[in-house]
Amino acid sequence: MISLSDITMTYGDQTVLGPVSLDIPAGGVTALVGPNGAGKSTLLTIVGRLTAPTSGRARVGGHDVATTPGRTLARVVSILRQENHFVTRLTVRELVGFGRFPHSQGRLTAADHAKIDEAIAFLDLTALAGRYLDQLSGGQRQRAYVAMVLAQDTDCILLDEPLNNLDMKHAVAMMGQLRRAADELGKTIVIVVHDINFAAAYADRIVALADGRVVHVGPPAELMTPEILERVFGTPVEVRRDGPYPLAVYYR
Repeated sequence: MISLSDITMTYGDQTVLGPVSLDIPAGGVTALVGPNGAGKSTLLTIVGRLTAPTSGRARVGGHDVATTPGRTLARVVSILRQENHFVTRLTVRELVGFGRFPHSQGRLTAADHAKIDEAIAFLDLTALAGRYLDQLSGGQRQRAYVAMVLAQDTDCILLDEPLNNLDMKHAVAMMGQLRRAADELGKTIVIVVHDINFAAAYADRIVALADGRVVHVGPPAELMTPEILERVFGTPVEVRRDGPYPLAVYYR
């Protein structure tokens, strides 16, 4: 589904990413993890064509990210960055409607409205659909932005730290909803997440980056070892396996 070949990103004489060659299969949830500055968000924005790499090639669903027409690519891959801000005062429903632009060019059809309704319901926002974004909590706004991306109805969805501003309850709900989007809707979900334990509990595979390079790729059970996690994050980690998922303990 996603294929990266020798991707690099440099600023001046500093290489912040790469070279990275990586294949992410279609379907399921893939989590990008690593310390601050590891290149996770840069990698995601390159796949979503928000950033052009210094060198290398990215393909999504067989489409060359650099050369595919924008409207075509926007029907294949959608992306939500960390920084989301609209100057115009919008309701939740109006915001989610922007996700249909690649399909409708602003002229919403009955099919578009149906997709908007589905995305709002999927993120449990129906009761808030008429509320303005500035009337919502940070977590509610975050869910509204994810609903906008879901309404775009692409096979591949890229989310940069979708758990930002979410408390424990809503972070668990968000990951459960993304898991459902992969399982029930057949989406390919790629997320940047800081909490390795969320990645271990909900992802099918984890891509661990450090210093702009891919350190390890594999299922959570394979990656969740003290040796790998300490190499990636540069801090002592204990891994417990007495629950349903391996748990990293690192706050000592």
